[in-house]
Amino acid sequence: MNLAEQLLHEIDDSTLSQEEQARLRCRLAKELEESGDYEAARDAMGELWQRVGERPQLDDLDRRTAAEVLLRAGSLTGWIGSIRQLAGSQETAKNLISESLAIFETVPDSEKAAEAQTDLAYCYWREGALDEARIMLRAALDRLVDANSELKAVALLRSAIVEKVATRLNDALRIHHEAAPLFEASNNNVLKGKFHNEFGTVLKNLGAAEQRRDYIDRALIEFAAASFYFEQAGHTRYWAYVENNLGMLFLTAGKFGKAHEHLDRARRLFVSLKDGGQAAQVDETRARALLAEGRVAEAEAVVRAAVRVFEKGDEQSLLAEALTTHGIALARLGQFAAAHLTFTRAREVAELAGDREGAGQAALAALEELREQFALAEVVALYERAADWLAQSQHPGIRERLIQCACAALRRLNASRNDAPVSASAAMAEGADAAFDWQGFCLKDEVLQHERQLIERALKDAGGSVTRAAQLLGFKHHQTFIALLNNRHRSLLAARTPAVSRKRSIIRMRGTHHVAHSRAPVRMRPATILYVEDDSMVRATLKETLELEGWQIEECADGTSALQKLESRDRYDLLLFDHTLPGITGLELARRARNFPHRRATPIVMLSAEDMDGEARRAGVDKFLQKPRDLLSVVDTITRLLDTLEEV
Repeated sequence: MNLAEQLLHEIDDSTLSQEEQARLRCRLAKELEESGDYEAARDAMGELWQRVGERPQLDDLDRRTAAEVLLRAGSLTGWIGSIRQLAGSQETAKNLISESLAIFETVPDSEKAAEAQTDLAYCYWREGALDEARIMLRAALDRLVDANSELKAVALLRSAIVEKVATRLNDALRIHHEAAPLFEASNNNVLKGKFHNEFGTVLKNLGAAEQRRDYIDRALIEFAAASFYFEQAGHTRYWAYVENNLGMLFLTAGKFGKAHEHLDRARRLFVSLKDGGQAAQVDETRARALLAEGRVAEAEAVVRAAVRVFEKGDEQSLLAEALTTHGIALARLGQFAAAHLTFTRAREVAELAGDREGAGQAALAALEELREQFALAEVVALYERAADWLAQSQHPGIRERLIQCACAALRRLNASRNDAPVSASAAMAEGADAAFDWQGFCLKDEVLQHERQLIERALKDAGGSVTRAAQLLGFKHHQTFIALLNNRHRSLLAARTPAVSRKRSIIRMRGTHHVAHSRAPVRMRPATILYVEDDSMVRATLKETLELEGWQIEECADGTSALQKLESRDRYDLLLFDHTLPGITGLELARRARNFPHRRATPIVMLSAEDMDGEARRAGVDKFLQKPRDLLSVVDTITRLLDTLEEV
């Protein structure tokens, strides 16, 4: 009997007092809410609270119990309002949670007050009010400073989500590292899955921003770990979240076919759950993929439908994001007036919600798509607003886009000037009041020249060490500095010490190629791997990871069909088994494989959530890996075993 079933059984006890029954209903509702079953959680509240927009029944309840009922009703109002895109739902949720917070502070109950603040922060986040969300989460964490609880883990995770949305990606990454020990200590599979899913999203975004292929690799593995934990918990909604994130990852990598496959699965799952809000988010992501493919008319139709959904609810950041994507599509269709109005509305919606990042993104997109339609004064004014709104962004791509817009504005300014006073460099030497000679001037060229001189000096002072030079120049990550050298200042590469080769990436970014291991033997054909895993989400994710290495993957979902393949004369260069399988376990498959003469020398890798290294080796397994901890090692492990086989 799981906890939900146990609570249902206890609620039926007729000897319980009204307060005891109410508290049990709140516990059951919270358990169901955390599993993503929000409608069932609402039903669990019974007569205490029956529908969104209705005030809970608090008659004859003591203050502490009444506060608990208010908190549950408020939190569920936020979730259900998001799913159904109900207007006013987030404000209603905030009012209920704030009322519960006031009671918890006077009872007093510091931990419950922190829980209320954490839920209140999420309502602000949904509306796009990121500063208010931060304030609430900081207050909650101040109450939990000495705790090592799941509540503190949730507060940290939500803090990371806020920073991710604000594109403060390094801050989000730092928070994930800080929170990791709390999640590792938890026995809550749903909570662990949420952590790995969000961590994967941050790594995906950083990987795209900084051209860090190792981050993209790690993101894939984090999503596989999230899928594993959600499968253990048995929650469809969270599988759909992972599918959507995988779609975004493959969009980032320019692999549009894969992106659409994952987005299709995510949308089907969200529609089956009647979650219109998340289905609309999938549509907005798909529109971006279609724009990247040049399928502009299709993108416009898809994102227009997403905008209609978000217009019904309170999630203003999502509406602003969808409006920005819609504006881009309209501009590329040549509908400039409609695009202008759409970008303006996106800025206004985001700014009104307090989402400076969203307002800045809308302004920047308008500059990129419509600058030739604007007067020069409008371009300058819009650029200044975009730069102000995006001043806190840690996304290198944002800064690069702002520079490009500034350079375009300067080119127009240069073309519009007829006078020719002293040169720009001379004017700067004379002082701010001197007139510039804008003839042939380009801000980007001037900035690049100055940047090159600084980098050259830093490399010289660092003795050629890129790590040390990056520190001197104030880079947080030396990989960002390396990308700058490779992309903008290749002439300075000779000034650095020779680079040490890194391991291969498990996914190719668009426009990049693998560099083979110098000692790896050259195969005349791709290796073929028999992969046996019953969890479809984990199997699909890991299969894609392995195929991106160039290996051919033949998959099975159960031990019985895998045994038939092992008995056949089909050639497999390596066998990859999960242990817990329908029909025949992975251990038994390994034993059977070693009894077949043509499989005795085939390397076997086993994955299992259980710690069974010794049993696996006695069964004939060459390498045992524990899920999800060792998922990052799968590619390297297979590579080593295949290379050893070639050498033999």
